[in-house]
Amino acid sequence: MKIVAVRSYLKKMALTKPYTIAYSTFSDVTLAFFEVELANGMIGYGSGSPAGEVVGETADQTAVNLQTDFVKNFVGRDIRHFQQMIYETRKHFDHLPGTQAAIDIAMHDAFAKFIGISVADFYGQKIKALPTSITIGIKSVQETLEDAAGFLKLGFKILKVKMGLNVEEDIEKICKLHEQHGNQFIIRVDPNQGYSLADLNKFLGATKHVGVELIEQPLPVGKELALLNVEPAYRKILMGDESLKDPQAALEFAISKPFGVYNIKLMKCGGVMGAMEIATIANNAQINLFWGCNDESILSITAALHAAYCCANTRYIDLDGSFDLAADLVTGGFELVDGYMHINQQPGFGITKL
Repeated sequence: MKIVAVRSYLKKMALTKPYTIAYSTFSDVTLAFFEVELANGMIGYGSGSPAGEVVGETADQTAVNLQTDFVKNFVGRDIRHFQQMIYETRKHFDHLPGTQAAIDIAMHDAFAKFIGISVADFYGQKIKALPTSITIGIKSVQETLEDAAGFLKLGFKILKVKMGLNVEEDIEKICKLHEQHGNQFIIRVDPNQGYSLADLNKFLGATKHVGVELIEQPLPVGKELALLNVEPAYRKILMGDESLKDPQAALEFAISKPFGVYNIKLMKCGGVMGAMEIATIANNAQINLFWGCNDESILSITAALHAAYCCANTRYIDLDGSFDLAADLVTGGFELVDGYMHINQQPGFGITKL
């Protein structure tokens, strides 16, 4: 089945409320969208929303890349060769994971629609559903407690709390959360590279009674090997995020073992194909997977969910990025039931454009 058209466009989308992490505050997000139309009228949808401060590419750059002759030359090619086209994309747009992801997701969606099955069925779904965490940005202790109470009423049972500006305040926040909610929540934390090794050890010691499930990227990129000085029992819950951009990094850290968990984001590794390469390396190194996201459309969140459920070593998901959008351009993809995310099993990623 031939590709008859490709289209791309850029959309700025408001967030429901400003969002703060260790190195920035956001009130809106810009997303690049990509469409692949087949001769039978089917359309595959993709989206790119890279974090420029992490991967060095912005969505504006993604949108420019999607208008190039390289991309336009997909027209006339056979969607059954989608993996070859993704391979060529990764070579041509090297180190531009937002562009790679937009094309990768659209190609997967179009191909799976063409053959009439979901992307998860194509790769082999191993996991039916997992509970997603819901993220609280950097806020005061009182605001954090108020947000947590609201999320509990909505059925969420796992909190991911952004931290990293002041370790003493972080300790107070996590202890107060535990004091108020006890075992009602599983707590994960993300200092976003904001800690020193001394800060990390202080946090671990002061919160050991809380039973924090995971600690995401505590030290800056380039300082990973310092984590080898952390007690092995704690190192199992340390997760690589900004350090883990591609399969090469996954292989390096599989050997040195500073992290017990890998955070895979499609917008870091360039889409489903890159994610599967990292997942395979992690599986062979007996490293568990956590699937994360930026502020993203339902479209790319669903793509990550399909990939996650096809990997036997997936243990955790944090795919709440579309919940932050005031509006989206698509609907469908997944259902959220009591905090658990279920894919809808429709062909492709099961997305409908509004």
